[in-house]
Formats: sequence, C-alpha cells, structure tokens
Amino acid sequence: MKDARLLHTMIRVKDLDKSLDFYTRLLGMNQLRKQDFPTGDFTLAFVGYGDEKNSTVIELTHNWGQEEDYDLGNGFGHLAIGVPDIYGTCEVLEKEGVPIPRSPGPMKHGGSVIAFIEDPDGYKIELIERKNG
Repeated sequence: MKDARLLHTMIRVKDLDKSLDFYTRLLGMNQLRKQDFPTGDFTLAFVGYGDEKNSTVIELTHNWGQEEDYDLGNGFGHLAIGVPDIYGTCEVLEKEGVPIPRSPGPMKHGGSVIAFIEDPDGYKIELIERKNG
C-alpha cells in the first residue's frame, strides 16, 4: 500500500447548517463540496483546509429526518487541528459559545500546549498549538 493515503474522516451530524457554520466560519475550513442523495435521504458535505486531492478532509453526513442525537460511542477519540495561537483561538471560540471542556495549557507530562473543544454534535476536537504550521 505504498501510494495509499488517508482521504477523509466521516462523522454524522444532526443539523448540517449548524455544523457547516462551525467548521467553516469558526474553524476556518472551506466547504469543498456538498451533495444531496434524495433516494437515500441523506446529504454529504466535505470540509477541510486544503483540497481533497492533497489533503485529508472531514465528511459531514446528514441523515434526513434524524430527530434524536447520535450516540457518539466510547470508541471514538477526537479529531486534531493544529493552530498557531491556541489561547487566542479558544478565546474567539468561547465568545461564540463553543464548549471548551479542556482549557488551553501544557500537557501533563510536558510538551505540546493543547485544548479540547466540542462541535455542535459533541464531537471532541483537540487543538494543538503549532507555531510553525
């Protein structure tokens, strides 16, 4: 599998508009494409920081008519995003009402400065401060 690469991670979302706003406006990703599948009663929207040809992206799957919240399960961990200024990023997100279950700070055993936020469906996203990309 020499030339294989990770294409996307898929998560199910209850309110697609709210999720698209979160990932594009608040996290700065681009909406790359969006397609309705009427015969399957679902919509797929792909978001990311780069194009799908060269970057790993997130597939947001919205199943039409989903009334209840999804069970996030106990096997899913989190998505991770590198940011240049974790404290400033968290300050902006907090003002927007984004839950921050772990405030920015160094990891317990030294090393990286991290924080955890939650998207509109409760998925955990780890922010890792990366000054140089």
